[in-house]
Amino acid sequence: MNLFGMLQVSGSALTAERQRAEVVTANMANAETTRTPEGGPYQRKLVVFRSQQEPRFPQLLAAGLRTSSSPGVKVEQVVADTSPPEMRFEPGHPDANAEGFVAYPNINPVNEMVDLMGAVRAYEMNSTAVQATKQMIQQSIDLLR
Repeated sequence: MNLFGMLQVSGSALTAERQRAEVVTANMANAETTRTPEGGPYQRKLVVFRSQQEPRFPQLLAAGLRTSSSPGVKVEQVVADTSPPEMRFEPGHPDANAEGFVAYPNINPVNEMVDLMGAVRAYEMNSTAVQATKQMIQQSIDLLR
């Protein structure tokens, strides 16, 4: 892989980790949301990553040496967590059922913070990789002068 390919990989990872951080912050912001337009409490969202492989030579020939996918990672989809909601006894709440229980999202703030820290750290590492690659490109240009 060449240096520009390394930039593509790190750039795709930066985009994916940014989206992961956005999903985690949306989960945190909706940790107490008991009513959504779809009905029921907010459902925690999870990000599914997928690696994109660099096409092999026969695949490139078959595609006419043009390919729309570049190597790296991408967000395959954002899925809803299927865990049941947390039921709290609050008979005076407007969303309480007949027994007085309210369905709250099953979101653990500690888990969300760990996910956010992981996304931030991965973003920082990929940003560092981009800077190192840029420095290698600059040093290569300087050698050619």
